[in-house]
Amino acid sequence: MKILYICTHNRCRSILSEAITNQEAPGVIEARSAGSQPSGEVHPLSLKYLQQAGIDTAGLQSQSWHEFEDFAPDVVITVCDSAAGESCPLWFGQTIKVHWGLEDPSKVEGTPAQQAQAFQRCIELIQARVQPLKTIAQLPPEQWAAALHDLIDH
Repeated sequence: MKILYICTHNRCRSILSEAITNQEAPGVIEARSAGSQPSGEVHPLSLKYLQQAGIDTAGLQSQSWHEFEDFAPDVVITVCDSAAGESCPLWFGQTIKVHWGLEDPSKVEGTPAQQAQAFQRCIELIQARVQPLKTIAQLPPEQWAAALHDLIDH
């Protein structure tokens, strides 16, 4: 299964999702991330807390969803509310689209400990979501849409 995670700026939540999915589901899911309006840089705290969690950050970069037409994802998952409301590129076509809203840990203002806690919570939530994704990815592709939507509803 090929998944493209979308967030408007592709600097935090979608990056976290890409890195965690690729680490947790190698050989089962291939994940990439992109943004509708990419910032051009990965948020430094995203890299810091991924590395602290033992997750590989090599190759992570902020990029436009227009760069992924050839990737041909099976599933597009939006992780921020603003991206969920945007018009997707035409080439997404019949791609399965789901929304998994995540709070943006990079927007947490407060002490470094509060920021760390926000990133850790987000990372743990993504890890918890990737576990059932691995099972869904092993189903026949015609069952993916229903299984993904069932997962979101629970």
